[in-house]
Amino acid sequence: MPNSQEMNPQKQGLLARFKAMPLDSAPRTITVAVVLCLFCSMIVSGAAVMLKPQQQLNKVLDKKVNILKVAGLYEPGVDVAKAFEKIEPRLVDMQTGKFTDAYDVNTYDQRTAAKDPSMSFEPANDIASIRNQAKVASVYLLRDDAGKITRIILPVHGYGLWSTLYGFIALNADGNEVSAFRFYEHAETPGLGAEVDNPKWMALWPGKQVYDLDGDVAIGVNKAGSGVHHIDALAGATLTSVGVDNLIKFWMGEQGFKPFLENLKNGDA
Repeated sequence: MPNSQEMNPQKQGLLARFKAMPLDSAPRTITVAVVLCLFCSMIVSGAAVMLKPQQQLNKVLDKKVNILKVAGLYEPGVDVAKAFEKIEPRLVDMQTGKFTDAYDVNTYDQRTAAKDPSMSFEPANDIASIRNQAKVASVYLLRDDAGKITRIILPVHGYGLWSTLYGFIALNADGNEVSAFRFYEHAETPGLGAEVDNPKWMALWPGKQVYDLDGDVAIGVNKAGSGVHHIDALAGATLTSVGVDNLIKFWMGEQGFKPFLENLKNGDA
């Protein structure tokens, strides 16, 4: 026969008292919900930690794929690592426009550097709305068998309508004629601003000239215009088009890669 302690719920342990609660009682329902949430959070957090290295590898791989695409070296099924061996990554001091070995070119992350006050600065005329500009930028060179530069690939970014657009522009050896342009990350409106990914729109860029005869940035994205400096704006996406126009003008200008391109052309990079 059960003793008085077993018959008195007040003297039972917490677990026993919990089990004795009705299944539909508020304390039991809340407790189960909290425990379940904590358990799921642990599973999700653990998965995120375990998958982070693979996510980083996928991110690096995707970046290389986009560089190869803008360099004209990518084909479906290509060995990305093998193809990327043709690309020469370099670092450029944005204040001097010259190559620098201040950091390891294989591990340097320009986007991370832009968030570090000691490795970045606020541009004077921030038409691209980037807020902070890394003091050192990554650039990518493609050379022929003789070692002559045939393509210059530059990272660009700036604010569109809803997001920051990240992309690459590839210039021919003269540092003026566009050979390709593409974005690899953004969150613009599908069917409107997201048409920056449309192959038909990207096909408008090759052959365009960045600078005019006086060396000023002349390339522009707008609704009206024609000629070697003009790219048609995206239909129904005025603000995204303005954002692309601003970021191109910024990065091809004096605050961007123009000093580097001039130094490279003069053999002084």
